[in-house]
Amino acid sequence: MWTINHAADVLQACEQERVDRPPITDEWPELDLDSAYAVQDEVLRRKLEAGERLIGVKLGLTSRAKQQRMNVHAPLTGWLTDAMVLPAGVPVPQDQLIHPRAEPEIVFVLGRALEGPGVTAATAMAAVDMVYGGLEIIDSRYRDFRFTLTDVVADNASSAKFVIGGVGRRPEELDLALEAVLLEVDGAVVDSATGAAVQGHPAEALALAANDLAQRGLRLEAGWIVLTGGMTDAVFTPPGSTVGAHFTNLGSVVVSGG
Repeated sequence: MWTINHAADVLQACEQERVDRPPITDEWPELDLDSAYAVQDEVLRRKLEAGERLIGVKLGLTSRAKQQRMNVHAPLTGWLTDAMVLPAGVPVPQDQLIHPRAEPEIVFVLGRALEGPGVTAATAMAAVDMVYGGLEIIDSRYRDFRFTLTDVVADNASSAKFVIGGVGRRPEELDLALEAVLLEVDGAVVDSATGAAVQGHPAEALALAANDLAQRGLRLEAGWIVLTGGMTDAVFTPPGSTVGAHFTNLGSVVVSGG
């Protein structure tokens, strides 16, 4: 019998034991969005109880490329904890992950709290203190990254690790819709995009996160990190590989596959 707690048990075991599995909805087709977020929140509660610290949120499937690849047609939110931070220069921890992939992101650090409903892109950007480039390392607990929207919500939007670049800019210094990135794997450019790939503008993704959390009685807090979503499709990061994201104004972020 599937319940919120049982689903949390299953997903936590997959993460801890580095094993993947078929989507939960193969066995629990009734899993709806509210229940999926309840699973996500229960896993977070357990991690915080174990000593991790909540430091922000991430958005998933904000770009058309990601939505098409995963056959999912709406963005979603997930939680970030301090255990997900990958310091610059540290290789992707293959011994902790199942099948990691990397994707370039525009990253916000909030200067003040942001609470919905009714948050617009303009009010969202007014809450941003600094903007960075980043690489998120995603790692679905589902075999072959096959899932429905509710599956991936329950799995905290395929969260794993993230790296933030060393170049921070004030939001007013940038045109984020035009901020471009080149994605390289082992020195070869494999993809490119601009911030417009993220809901038309990364501020729209931030507003979406604030309004989504408001439906659950939650808000974005001052000092939180917000990963606004992959600008391109994600690429695998096997041992021996090097993935680089080179931004127009936000510097470069490079990770080694270990």
